Amino acid sequence: MKEHPTELRRDLKTRQLTMIAMGCAIGTGLFLGSGLAISLAGPSVLVSYAIGAFIVLLLMGCLAEMTVAHPTSGSFGTIAEKYIGPYAGFLVRYSYWVANVLAIGVEVSAIAIYMKYWFPDVPGYIWIFVFAAALIYINATTVNTFATFEYWFSVIKISAILMFMILGAYLVFGSSSPEIGPQNFTNDGGFMPFGFSGLWIAVFISLFSFLGTELIAVTAGEAKDPDVAVPKALKATVFRLSTFYVITIALMLMIVPWQQAGGVDESPFVKVMEMLSIPGAAGIMNFIVLTAALSAMNSQLYASTRMMYSLSKATYAPRMFSRLNAKGVPLFALAVSTLGIFLAAVISSQSSVSYPFMMGISMFGAIFTWFMIFISHLYFRKAWERDGGRKLPVRMMGYPYLTALGALLLFALVITTWFTDFQIVLKFGIPWLIFLTIAYVFWKRNHPPQADQTNRSQSL
Repeated sequence: MKEHPTELRRDLKTRQLTMIAMGCAIGTGLFLGSGLAISLAGPSVLVSYAIGAFIVLLLMGCLAEMTVAHPTSGSFGTIAEKYIGPYAGFLVRYSYWVANVLAIGVEVSAIAIYMKYWFPDVPGYIWIFVFAAALIYINATTVNTFATFEYWFSVIKISAILMFMILGAYLVFGSSSPEIGPQNFTNDGGFMPFGFSGLWIAVFISLFSFLGTELIAVTAGEAKDPDVAVPKALKATVFRLSTFYVITIALMLMIVPWQQAGGVDESPFVKVMEMLSIPGAAGIMNFIVLTAALSAMNSQLYASTRMMYSLSKATYAPRMFSRLNAKGVPLFALAVSTLGIFLAAVISSQSSVSYPFMMGISMFGAIFTWFMIFISHLYFRKAWERDGGRKLPVRMMGYPYLTALGALLLFALVITTWFTDFQIVLKFGIPWLIFLTIAYVFWKRNHPPQADQTNRSQSL
């Protein structure tokens, strides 16, 4: 009988790491969420996405340095545990796990919206289960199978974005129509129709669009050469995402008035194609944004599975979640990470606002994880230099000031949500942290310090 492996395999290459992160980040955040951001900020959404890209750039600088030092599947959860303490590692791992589980629900809710374009009378939950079953099967095979699917998913949507940019540039700079051009940035209420408050809260939406870039750190536990692959993939991902997001949204706003591009009833990309009356283009674009949602959902299912595996290896979750099948996949961790799919199906069958709701509750875990990455970096750099750690191939610039700035901006954004329609972020997040704190107290009582330390060291 073939023995099952006990550790994840290091099979992922740099190009696969980059495409996995791109696949996770270029999902409904750009193709559907951008419509919500536009409705909140108007043309100033461009500044919102630029600010979001700046925060992510700081985050990736911190994460690249720490991941090269500790290339494990637990990634930032493992690092928080080692440099801040077990309680921090517990909170980060579970918060990131639930963020991805709920983000899977966001993507699959968007899939139900996209499918209504072709099948308006079919209930959304039908499509949720059909596509979920296919992606669960992909994730249940080898990591290389997952990476291959993700690679080609990403190639399709990146190619589509590039074609949209070329078509958009042709229309903007080659058209003499008075309805197309930079004047749309200032028409209908000016560049900031909702003032700074609209611009600021749209930054929060933009961060959901960038959610997934940190996945490269999670995949480091299965990367062939983390010292080279991780920093290279992180830099490429941030640069490409920033360019894609800002340019595509700028072109979109120059082609159609921002009021028509806003909303979440349909992808703003599909709306643009419908308004341009290009035969068949709207259907093709809807297929592409559907592929984007599937790609992001695929990556998030992978991320949540690996984080649950890490929790189990550190004894924070039942041991069965770290068991691998003959192909090296933690099937039990995969199974429990599909909860967001069922939640999305229930909400989709009961409500038409499942996308904003699911996005709101998933964002707390993501923003909290990012915040803790910045805090972990403050502890990490100090301890690394004090203990004489090896010279790392990548270092965060501007330490500790830029690290602290990133943490401050994230904290301010989360507090701001209380005064907006996204109160659900804190209404879900604060009870979630309280629940995790209680769970940690019970876990600690049932784990003797000596055994606890031994198991944690094995996971680091």
